[in-house]
Order: sequence, then structure tokens, then C-alpha cells
Amino acid sequence: MRQVKLGHTGVSVSALCLGTMTWGTQNTEKEGQAQADMAMDAGLNFWDTAEMYPVNPVSAETVGRSEEIIGSWLASRGGRSRLVLATKVTGEGQAAVRNGAALTGAIMREAVDGSLKRLRTDYIDLYQLHWPNRAIPHFRDIWTYDPRGNDKSSVEAHMIEILEVSQDLIRQGKIRQIALSNETVWGTARWLALAEAQSLPRMACVQNEYSLLCRQFDSDWAELSVLEDMPLLAFSPLACGILSGKYAGDVTPEGTRRALNPALSGRITPQVFPATAAYLGIAARHGLDPCQMALAFCLARPFQVIPIIGATNLAQLAANIGAVDLTLSPAVLAEIDAAHRNHPQPY
Repeated sequence: MRQVKLGHTGVSVSALCLGTMTWGTQNTEKEGQAQADMAMDAGLNFWDTAEMYPVNPVSAETVGRSEEIIGSWLASRGGRSRLVLATKVTGEGQAAVRNGAALTGAIMREAVDGSLKRLRTDYIDLYQLHWPNRAIPHFRDIWTYDPRGNDKSSVEAHMIEILEVSQDLIRQGKIRQIALSNETVWGTARWLALAEAQSLPRMACVQNEYSLLCRQFDSDWAELSVLEDMPLLAFSPLACGILSGKYAGDVTPEGTRRALNPALSGRITPQVFPATAAYLGIAARHGLDPCQMALAFCLARPFQVIPIIGATNLAQLAANIGAVDLTLSPAVLAEIDAAHRNHPQPY
């Protein structure tokens, strides 16, 4: 698989990233390790996880299990240096992790040590803040978003605290890069400005949702991404499987994510099925696998996108990996643009 530079860091990573959030719920340890083997055989050396994973559901009983499965794979296969490993510290409000406590510098230190132990490694390549403590418009909250409760001075004091702790963790060799997730343009601009002003670590990238059905990154975020050399790690690039077509007709196949999460965290709406049908139609007319088309679209954006691909079986993973070699024609891209204009924000 081709390698790309991760923004300003100089670190080379695979053009696709392997997501592991199903390992420990939808996938057993054996299945997760089989996915890991397939990924490595394909040259997919960039893996993403989080201390709160697995999901569907997130529960106190399973928190950290995805990291543990990666750790057991590393213990049995070795070769830590082959991987670029990313994980995340949980933000405020997730009851299953520290009873929903807000992120602080002390919590970050504790969380890093916990992840290192579960991953059975001495260092984390990319350590991400899973989401901010403050109110943000992500996770379908854009419809009712009200930022007036956010206080600039306290937000910036928190940012400086986290950046200072990050600098110390980097000096200790526990993490190598710090990064964002589910962040806004304003928030990211402040992280970057404060880091520059105080000679603290610079955020390497951002992990936000992005797909044919969720394109909030296409405007202000795209500009910041290019001008600040901040890549997007795109989570849910297949919209939790919606873009595969398996839920077309509002069905719920057994064993799918929707069987565990009926609304797919707010992604199932009356508007989503006509939008999905438009993209499935484009793929069918051009003889394309719809999942590969959706991933290839992400790879072709005018800002750097590294899609995070997840799967519940090896056939899905193999198909998704194949997207890295697909180049969409101008005709396909024109039809995608037309579909987006007709279905701009289905959820």
C-alpha cells in the first residue's frame, strides 16, 4: 500500500487507516487479530483505537478491550516498529470512562499509562483528544448547537494545560505526536496559535467524521486543513455501513451494527435513504463497488484525507483495502457532485 506523509510530522503512514472500534463487541479477539494480520499483509500499518473502545455499546465492562486485543496481537506477532499506532483519551461526559469526568492534565497522564499497559507498548505514535470538554456541533448536535456556554479564557487555559502535559509526555517518550478529534475550526486554530506562541507541541491532525453523507469538513475546515498542513483522519467514511447499501429499504440485517444501534447514532433519518440511493445508483451505473467508490472519493479530496476503515469480517476489510487503488473518473465525480447538491445534509 502506498505511504503518505502525516502532515507536518514527517511520519509516513499507509494511505488508509485501520479502525478497531468493533474489536471486543462485534468482533472477537480472534477475529480482530485476523483483521490485523490481513491489514499488515496489505501494508496497512496505520491503526486507530481509543481507550473507550469497543463501541456498540460503550460499557464499563468492555472499556479498553480494543487496545487489549491490539496488545495481545503485538505480544504474539512482535514488530512494534512496523506500526504507527494511534489511540485517544476520552472526553467529558462518557459515563463508562471515569464516570464522565472532564479531561484534565492529570487524567491525560493516567490515561496514557493505561493505554500503554493495554497496548503492551512503550510508546504511542499519535495520541488524540477524543473530543473537547466544551460544547461542540458534532455527533448530530449541529441542529441544536448553542456555543454561548463556552468560556474563551477557561477553554484556552485548559488547552495550555493539555499542551504542557503533552510536551512532558513527549519528552518522556510515552507519546510521539499529539492530535485532535471531533474538534472545530475555531478550536483547532486556538490549539495551533497557543502552541506556536508558547513553543508547545503542535497538533498533528484531526479525526472528524467525513463521508459522502457527512461533508461538514468541505468548507472552513478544508481551508484550515490545507493552509495549516493538518490532515483529516476521516472516521465513518462509509457512514457506519449505510453507503454499502445493506440498509437500503430501511432494513436491519442480522449481525450488523444497526442491529445493535438502531438509529446508528442519529444517522438514520427519512432523508438518508434517498441520498444513499443516489450514490448507490452512481456506483451501479459505473460498475463500481459502492464502498470502494465512497472511500476513493475521500482519497480524492483537495485536502489530505486518510479514511479510517473498519469491518466486521475479512471480506469487507479486503474490499475496503482495495479502494486505495481506485481512481474515480471525472464523470463519476461530476455525478457525485450533483447528488451532493440534491442531498446536501441527510443527517
